[in-house]
Amino acid sequence: MTGTPTLSGEQKPMPPSSANLNESSTNDGNISQSASNEPPSFKVYKPSSGPSYIPSSDLPDTYFDPTPSDLKLAQTQLAARTQALTNAPLQLRATREAAEKAKKDRWPNTTIRVRFTDRTQLEKVFPSTDKIKSVYAFVRNSLREDVKPIKFILYQPPRRDLKVSDPKVKNLSLAELELAPSSVLVLRFEDESLNGTDVPAPLASNVLAFAESLPAPPRQEDEAAPASSKKLGGPSNSGSSNGEKKIPKWLKLGKK
Repeated sequence: MTGTPTLSGEQKPMPPSSANLNESSTNDGNISQSASNEPPSFKVYKPSSGPSYIPSSDLPDTYFDPTPSDLKLAQTQLAARTQALTNAPLQLRATREAAEKAKKDRWPNTTIRVRFTDRTQLEKVFPSTDKIKSVYAFVRNSLREDVKPIKFILYQPPRRDLKVSDPKVKNLSLAELELAPSSVLVLRFEDESLNGTDVPAPLASNVLAFAESLPAPPRQEDEAAPASSKKLGGPSNSGSSNGEKKIPKWLKLGKK
C-alpha cells in the first residue's frame, strides 16, 4: 500500500483555466490575456479621422430646436433629481436598500468608456456594484510601464471629478454614482505634457493591438424628412395659394 499513491497525495493545486484568468483580470483590472485566442474583455477605439458628429448641413434647422416634450422631460428629470437629493437624508434604510436593489436588477452591468485627449477610447463593462477604483485600476493597467506611475483623474464633462481620494466618490458604487447603464469619462493626467490633443494615448502595446475603428453614428436623414414635409406640404385651405394673407374680420371693421 505504501507504493500506491493515494488520492490525497495527488491533489495538487490545479492551474487556473483561461476562463479563470479572464475572470480574475476583470476583478483586479489586469488586461493580460490568456494563452488561448479568446476575445479581450475590453475594447479600444482608434481616434476618428473625421468629425465624430453628423455635419449640421445634413440636418434641418428644426432638428436643433427642442420640442415641448423635450423641455418637459428635461424639467421632469431635473425636478426628480432635485427632490431625490433633498429627500435623501430623510429616507429610511429600507427604502434606500429597496431603491438600490431596483437599480441593480435593472442595470446589473455598467459600460464605462474612457476617452483620452487624442480621442482614443478605452471601453470595458463593469458590474454596477463595483466602485470607481475598479475603473482606475483597469485604466492604469492598460497604460505603458513608464506612464503607470503618473497620476491621472477621471471626470465627467464639464468638471465632475471622480477622484478615488474623495470620500463622497470612493465609497459609492457605479450605480450610486449614476454612471449606469453607460457613461463616458475623460482622462486627465497631472503631467500636462500628456494631455495634448496631438499626443497619442500612452496605452500599452498589447492593448493597442486590439484597437479598432469607432463605429459611425447612425444618420438621421429619414427622421428629419417627415418634420420638413409637414411644413412644406400643408392643407391648401390653411392659407391662400396666391401668396395673399387673410385679414381678420375685426381688422377690416377697424379700418372702416
